Amino acid sequence: MQVYLDNNATTMCDPQVVEAMQPFFSEMYGNPNSLHKFGTAPHPALSHAIDQVYKGLNASDNDDIVFTSCATESNNWVLQSVFNDNIVNGDKNHIVTTEVEHPSVLSTCKWLEEQGVKVTYLPVNDQGVVEAHTVKSFITEKTALVSIMWASNETGMINPIKEIGEICKEKGVRFHSDAVQAVGKIPVDLQDVHVDFISFSAHKFHGPKGIGALYIKDSQDLTPLLHGGEQMGGRRSGTLNVPYIVGMGKAIELATTNIEEKMASIRAKRDHLEDEIVKLSDTFVVGNRENRTPNTILISIKGVEGEGMLWDLNNGQIGASTGSACASADLEANTVMLAIGADNELAHTGIRLSLSRFTTDEEVEYTIQHFKDAVFRLRNISSSFAKQAPTKGGEVQECELH
Repeated sequence: MQVYLDNNATTMCDPQVVEAMQPFFSEMYGNPNSLHKFGTAPHPALSHAIDQVYKGLNASDNDDIVFTSCATESNNWVLQSVFNDNIVNGDKNHIVTTEVEHPSVLSTCKWLEEQGVKVTYLPVNDQGVVEAHTVKSFITEKTALVSIMWASNETGMINPIKEIGEICKEKGVRFHSDAVQAVGKIPVDLQDVHVDFISFSAHKFHGPKGIGALYIKDSQDLTPLLHGGEQMGGRRSGTLNVPYIVGMGKAIELATTNIEEKMASIRAKRDHLEDEIVKLSDTFVVGNRENRTPNTILISIKGVEGEGMLWDLNNGQIGASTGSACASADLEANTVMLAIGADNELAHTGIRLSLSRFTTDEEVEYTIQHFKDAVFRLRNISSSFAKQAPTKGGEVQECELH
């Protein structure tokens, strides 16, 4: 059996999405900006897809939703454009974000710091959540933007976006949220939350890779990241990716229709998987699951390196992920786990399991058994190495476990 539990990284494309996209590769393939009938043929499908995305987010007709290549592009667009619009040309020089954002936000903020921007990286609490009062305390008259993810890609923990949005509105500061792990997984109602920009990607909710979007509240001004054409009302130049836009529209419709029912089904499988795994001794799950996206578990197993666990699962045909990196003989600790205050040993042991609506009960049961076997096997190996580890000179010494 093969089991895919890395759905926070990407998801399979729903067969209904693939079917909806197919005609636009070989039948209605015209450039929608062309005036001839080949170009105008895709217009009804494009219009329908746009309506599907607006409906899926409960966005207003006064708002803009601009299609991009991915959420990384959308995140860069907001951060770099706020720099150009509000910092270079104004008297604001401050951005507020968190220590645990996606690299597309953190790396862009680091680049902006090199341009003279002051960036505050907020801490999270022991649940991995940034608290609204913390955000408020760091906003100043120099703050141009607050950028805080809706839900964590690693822990699934959901930030208090509504409260933060109200604070930003009160302070007159623009608010951006990387909502990649929220859209299509939990209800995102843009009439209920004050947020100026959200970024999201289709491949996180069973759409195609290579298509994302940026929501812009009230169609407010935002300098384009890409120049060279009048596509998307001049906001984002480049030939429209018709098949993928159609796929994104279909995917968000499928994901958000009866979303509470879908969430309940996924959550039940996730909770069963989690309950069985935590029966193992010295096993810890990050964050209260009532405030997590319903598909996500970040779990640490004392005495078991994340990379070792990942490879053991892979050998059992189970796809999962770890937040730590193994670029050399030195292992990097999971930065999110360090941010929540985990000790260095546990910060090397994080394994993320993320389900989807296509995950079956049989796959969950298979994972439970293999996971337990893998922990037993790897702990025994670690114990043996801890007792006796040969040095380069052939001598035996005690070996410290990470």
